[in-house]
Amino acid sequence: MREIRHSVCPHDCPSQCALTVTVDGGRVTAVAGDAAHPFTQGVVCGKVHDYAERLYAPTRVLTPLKRVGPKGAGSFEPIGWDAAIEEIATRWRDIIARWGAEAILPFSYGGTLGLLQYWAGHPLFHALGASQLDRTICVTTGYSGWMTTVGTVAGSDAEQMVDSDLVVLWGINASYTHINLMSLVKRARERGALIVCIDPYRTQTAKKADLYLQPRPGTDGALALGMMHVLIGEGLVDHDYIRRATQGYAELALHVRQYDPERVAAITGLAPDVIVSFARRYGATKASFLRVGIGLSRHDNGGATCRAIACLPALTGAYAHPSGGALLASSRSFGLDLASLERRDLMPEPPPRTINMVRLGRALTDAAMSPPVQALYVYNSNPASVVPNQELVLRGLRREGLFTVVHEQHLTDTTAYADLVLPATTSMEHVDLYKSFGHLYLQLAEPVIEPAGLSRSNWHVVRQLARAMDLSDPHFSKNEPTLVREVLESGDPSVSGITYERLKEEGSVRLSVGRPYLPFANGAPTPSGKVEFVSASGALPALPTYVPLVEGPANEALARRFPLQCIVPPNRFFLNSSFSQSDMLRRRQRGPSVFLHPIDAGSRGIVDGDAVLVRSLRGEARFAATVTDDTRPGLAVIEGIWWSQHQAGARGVNVITDDRVADIGGGPALHSNLVEVARL
Repeated sequence: MREIRHSVCPHDCPSQCALTVTVDGGRVTAVAGDAAHPFTQGVVCGKVHDYAERLYAPTRVLTPLKRVGPKGAGSFEPIGWDAAIEEIATRWRDIIARWGAEAILPFSYGGTLGLLQYWAGHPLFHALGASQLDRTICVTTGYSGWMTTVGTVAGSDAEQMVDSDLVVLWGINASYTHINLMSLVKRARERGALIVCIDPYRTQTAKKADLYLQPRPGTDGALALGMMHVLIGEGLVDHDYIRRATQGYAELALHVRQYDPERVAAITGLAPDVIVSFARRYGATKASFLRVGIGLSRHDNGGATCRAIACLPALTGAYAHPSGGALLASSRSFGLDLASLERRDLMPEPPPRTINMVRLGRALTDAAMSPPVQALYVYNSNPASVVPNQELVLRGLRREGLFTVVHEQHLTDTTAYADLVLPATTSMEHVDLYKSFGHLYLQLAEPVIEPAGLSRSNWHVVRQLARAMDLSDPHFSKNEPTLVREVLESGDPSVSGITYERLKEEGSVRLSVGRPYLPFANGAPTPSGKVEFVSASGALPALPTYVPLVEGPANEALARRFPLQCIVPPNRFFLNSSFSQSDMLRRRQRGPSVFLHPIDAGSRGIVDGDAVLVRSLRGEARFAATVTDDTRPGLAVIEGIWWSQHQAGARGVNVITDDRVADIGGGPALHSNLVEVARL
């Protein structure tokens, strides 16, 4: 029987698309966007359009598996669920008895953004007293910098940009990573808006812009400060908004005098007249909308960059305009009770140690760590592919004394190192609640098909493990509707009137925040209650400041050995390492590639299509050269995360990246790399 059912895309993307799913004979045969959703409006990316291929791929894990070969070989035999759970519980009890519970480390991130499954493991590991994981690999640096200026992770409603005069896509390749935003951009242009893209290489989004600015990587903060110099120096500011809604304007005005266009041009590589012209365009209207990407925060100075950009709409008064403002993410516009899912109250006192996920390799290999990490439980992530300093991560995963369990949908780079692999459901096979970080709609998705094989959801497995470990807290007996109801019972005005029953009936409900949504129209939820040009938080300098990259041209000694800056942005057909299992999408992506400018390629004797070796201080990986003027001289661009098993030399892009952390929030400096490229 053929039916059309409704679901939600669970992947780590701000669009969080509403989906219609065709089910025929119990199998998904087609996936499309749901035209009824007010934000996503029936648009869906090519990855999700072909989701049935992901559901039924030969790499899908359909039964629990136990390792029978050496770690890294990926050799397994089937094992029953009961036996697998009992083995985990037995090994964990032995580890706790000998080393203490901190010797157990959970590792998870954004394999699903569904709230129930994302947070499922937290209560279990809190109750055990396991080491806490600092989940920093994506947004914490950008969010922390943004909050320094405006006090929360929120911004103007993206839907409001359609009536803007000026739309700036700053460090966001929305054509690949937020496709629904491009629908709004198109509508804004049709109404007369100027579309500007700022990115260190000419992305598909940049090619669709009216004006493209190409600063050097990691210099966006300097560009923002140069804009402030022009805005304040030429009187292109809203003194009424500044007086009533901001703090520290006089100090800022004095501070940014040092960021004159000539100095900023030397830093960014943009011509002085380009900086001045763009600043004047921005200052000419309050109906300016900055849509800021998280990628520009993945630099040594990423927090300071986001902090500086967040100041710009306060200078012009755009935060108070119905079609103006800025958006990095809408995450904390949702006033949900996530503490009811996280359950930090189950932790012992004092709280267990915290390990930054960016430094997983160090945690697994540091002989001085006490206690050593003896057990790793991985879900919602593929650390062998996505964590920086990959050689160190793989060395840790190869440890014979490390008991590793991976709960996963597919056989990945990480499952190859597992002692046990547990089959996980997809979003099509379990219940979940979704909040977006790109729009203001809360969504509920229920299963559209039965779980494949013996796969089980995160929450199902956590409850099994809790019973096996004799954890008696009532939380572990709750079903999904109960969890959803508790999350909605925060009392926050943003979810007023939104109930489980309403979500079940409507699927998607907009937050109760009114239109237009302008969270900083009259100030911000900072300690002062205002947008803070001067911040006393202490996490960053009090005033927005540009600091050169640790691995950048200013590091002259290192740059002599590794003269190219290297950034590692997303590609079109993968999402982080998700979808790399797909033969079809790998063919569309046409193989791991490094973009080089013709000047850099020519000086190295490299022509388009050559096999090349990209080296950094950490290691080396092989790619095919794409020679293009879409990048700039001195910049190498490697799009996407290919699984190592699909890459020549069995090493992926994160063998090049470092595990040092950025200026605030503990996030990674994934885009701050110096490399050399040589023809093979």
